[in-house]
Amino acid sequence: MGLLDTILGRSKPVRPDLDQLFAVPSAALTLQAATGFVPTGFGSVCFAGVEGAGFARIQQDVRELLDADTGRGGIPVEFSRDSYGYTWLLARQPPDDLAALVNDLHAVNTLLQDGGFGPQLLCSLIAFRDPEGGRSLALVYLYKRGTFYPFAPVPGGGEKRDNQLELQVRAALGDDLRVEKDLGRWFPVWGAPGL
Repeated sequence: MGLLDTILGRSKPVRPDLDQLFAVPSAALTLQAATGFVPTGFGSVCFAGVEGAGFARIQQDVRELLDADTGRGGIPVEFSRDSYGYTWLLARQPPDDLAALVNDLHAVNTLLQDGGFGPQLLCSLIAFRDPEGGRSLALVYLYKRGTFYPFAPVPGGGEKRDNQLELQVRAALGDDLRVEKDLGRWFPVWGAPGL
């Protein structure tokens, strides 16, 4: 970063650190102890779709990698598009194997990044639920910021968030994950697959 950047208040973007995803299984234990939320076994990766053979090949590679165990009873990944035109990949693992889910999400992010499609990556999320209250929660990893934030939709509340729960989760996981400090970047992910 040069002197002109400093004077004009520009800063270098944070380099994505996909290895931050590997902190989620231990953070999940903290989350369960503090709030009662447990993993659902669902995780998603969101990216802006790109046309072309290169991107189609990467998408096929992702499918082949994550669907390798379908012959042994594994669940195939699903691709979908949301109303904004973003592509979502939904991965599933048994709820008690959060490490396998994180490995799948890390592999998808890495394949896209190494294939030159890192700028198209938006976020990854890991879903949790409250077994007693029926509430949902996601830990969302912002690819371009290298940080996490909680997203807690209100059950049956349309597009309303449980801000109190989100702040409670932020406080509980502050020592386990790199939590996004700028609350303005805690974007809602309404209708995200797996949530």
